[in-house]
Amino acid sequence: MDEHSLDELDYKILNLISNDARISFLEVARIAGVSGAAIHQRVQKMTAGGIITGSGLKLDMDRIGYHICAWVCLGFDGMRSFGAVAEELAAVPQIVECHSTVGEWDFMVKIYARNSMHLLDLVRRQLKPLGAVRIQINMSCGELFRRQMTFHTNGIVKK
Repeated sequence: MDEHSLDELDYKILNLISNDARISFLEVARIAGVSGAAIHQRVQKMTAGGIITGSGLKLDMDRIGYHICAWVCLGFDGMRSFGAVAEELAAVPQIVECHSTVGEWDFMVKIYARNSMHLLDLVRRQLKPLGAVRIQINMSCGELFRRQMTFHTNGIVKK
């Protein structure tokens, strides 16, 4: 399944469930004006087609004791293996996102730490040994918003 096979109902379903992963299929069906079975079938089809890749809850990391959120940019010279570095980054539990980039940096990771000393320790003990020759830490002062994109019925992103 690809973006070209999505119709108006599919986009309506995506908008509803991406804004509230805990919404029931029956509620989606009520809003969309179709049966619960139709919603279930559409969601299964989009999941099997790789359009829906998961769902989850948003945690307040500060309340859990992780008071520092930082984006860490990593640069390598003559990097040994892109895939191997990505696997090693995935093994660090405090890294919750990892992006490959172009330009000065090879990777950008989002990392949570309990405090600034914990962040420094993670960088020194977990990231630096991977062979990074350039590291830039950008600490977040607070998330202002996070959202999923919202689509018109033709798949175009709403402004």
